[in-house]
Order: sequence, then C-alpha cells, then structure tokens
Amino acid sequence: MTDRRKVVNRLKRARGQLDAVITAIENDKPCRDIVTQLSAVSSALDRAGFAIVSSALKGCLADDANREDITVEELEKLFLTLA
Repeated sequence: MTDRRKVVNRLKRARGQLDAVITAIENDKPCRDIVTQLSAVSSALDRAGFAIVSSALKGCLADDANREDITVEELEKLFLTLA
C-alpha cells in the first residue's frame, strides 16, 4: 500500500469518527463517550499528519531526482506543528 493511500485511509477513518462525534452530540450521548470519540479523531489526524511529514522526509532523503522542493528546515517546522 502506498504512503498516499495510507494517509487517505487514515483521514477517511478520522472523518467517520468525527461524524460519530457529531451524531453523539446531536443525540445527547454521555460526555465520556463524546470525549473518547473526539480523542480518537484527534489521534487519527495526528497520525495522518505524521505520515505526511514522514513521506516528505523519505522523499527528501532519497536521491536528488525524486527530491521534493522543500527544505529540511521547512520539514522540521511542519513536524513541530504536529507536536
């Protein structure tokens, strides 16, 4: 499975979890359930972000022919925004 496909799958999973949070709020579900589901959404988004940065790092560390037009400093900033 490609890195892009993995990221898309993670984001789709997060979208489904976010839909579940919205439905839970609309249906007056217990706060504990809502917060637990919201935490799962946050975690899924974080993992997708890390996967995107990781993929960019791999591209930058590969040979120059496949190198993306992004500096190491920019990658560091992107990574830190997720921390």
